[in-house]
Amino acid sequence: MKRVMVDQGSGAYIMYLDLFKGLNLKLEDLTAYNSPLIRFEGKAIIPKGQITLPMQSDPEVDFIVVHAYSPYTAIVTRPWLHALGAVSSTLYVKVKFPSGDQIEELVGSQSVARQCMTAAILH
Repeated sequence: MKRVMVDQGSGAYIMYLDLFKGLNLKLEDLTAYNSPLIRFEGKAIIPKGQITLPMQSDPEVDFIVVHAYSPYTAIVTRPWLHALGAVSSTLYVKVKFPSGDQIEELVGSQSVARQCMTAAILH
C-alpha cells in the first residue's frame, strides 16, 4: 500500500474507497458501521461500512471504509503501532519495529508526505 498515514492520535483504522476497490473488495463484504466520523474541518462523513482484514502485525484489523477525498489510501493508528511494538518518526518518515531478532524498518517518502499534506490543504 502506498500513501498510508500513521496517525498516532487516533484509534480508528480508516480505508478510503479507492483502496477498497483496488483490493477487489465488494460492498457486499462490508458489515454495518452506523457512527458518523468527523473530518478535520468538522464535517460529518457516513461510512460505507466496516471490513475485517488480516495484517502482518495483528491477526485482524477492522477498517472503517469511507467515500471521501483524501490524498491517503488508508490511515493506521496507535493500536497498530502498539501491536508492532513500533516507534514512528514523523521527522524521518519511518516506522521501526522488532521482528524476531532484528529491527525492521518501514520507510516513507518526505516528498510524497509533503505532496499529500499540500493536496489535503488545497482541497
